[in-house]
Amino acid sequence: MACVPPAFIGCEEVERHLPRGSLLLPALEAALANFSSGAAGGVAQPVRTVVPVRPHGGFLGVMPAYSAADDALTTKLVTFYAHHKDSSVPSHQATVLLFDPRNGTLKAVLDGSVITAKRTAAVSAIATKVRIWNRTKENAVKFACSVNGPVKVCSSTQEAVTGADVIVTVTMATTPVLFGKWVKPGAHVNAVGASRPDWRELDDELMKNCVLFVDSREAALTESGDIILSGAEIFAELGEVLKGTKPALREKTTVFKSLGMAVEDTVAAKFVYDSWSAGN
Repeated sequence: MACVPPAFIGCEEVERHLPRGSLLLPALEAALANFSSGAAGGVAQPVRTVVPVRPHGGFLGVMPAYSAADDALTTKLVTFYAHHKDSSVPSHQATVLLFDPRNGTLKAVLDGSVITAKRTAAVSAIATKVRIWNRTKENAVKFACSVNGPVKVCSSTQEAVTGADVIVTVTMATTPVLFGKWVKPGAHVNAVGASRPDWRELDDELMKNCVLFVDSREAALTESGDIILSGAEIFAELGEVLKGTKPALREKTTVFKSLGMAVEDTVAAKFVYDSWSAGN
């Protein structure tokens, strides 16, 4: 039997076939709930394997997952470099391999950078009215110009977060950039960066005085420096809240430590492939 080569779906095609917001969100919510249901949920996902590339200050992450509900099997390969000398190259780059779960055949190779960005944004549920800060003001201005809606470029982290109801940290920081004394009671923090056990985005005051949610307990206790180094107690996985087995506690100061899960990439990649195959 002749071998059928896998399809290659580049970033422009992924962008076209992967919807924003409302269409993707229900699929990701279901995947998170299934993951937090354990074996009964039909999600098989080990903690990602991370290979240091020490001479160049980089890392290679391997993130496999199978979702029975979607009958989808993928592996994401993602590289991230903390201190990139070439600013023209993204700090994070990713590729998703989509397999036929019935026989293990490689069906498609998808650009994973758009998938990663969109599923992370969807899971974090970022607010539409934004104040932003970046260590490089030029990058903050560039981002502000790309966003539809009111955006204010702030001169400091404190200015950006003071009085905010929702705070999102997406950095390559290795020491805290967000401090509990700046965060108003009842605020919610989506902490997306600091994905290594010795990296921090949030200080101890914030971590120890919040209700802490994670995507995966196992991954958080293995990979999150914010949790490991602060000794903060995990209240619930996001999937448990979506299932209704744990409360959201909206009146409390809450932190969602988002490390990203392979099953999120699995759902998004299958969505893209199905749309692409159908010629939509």
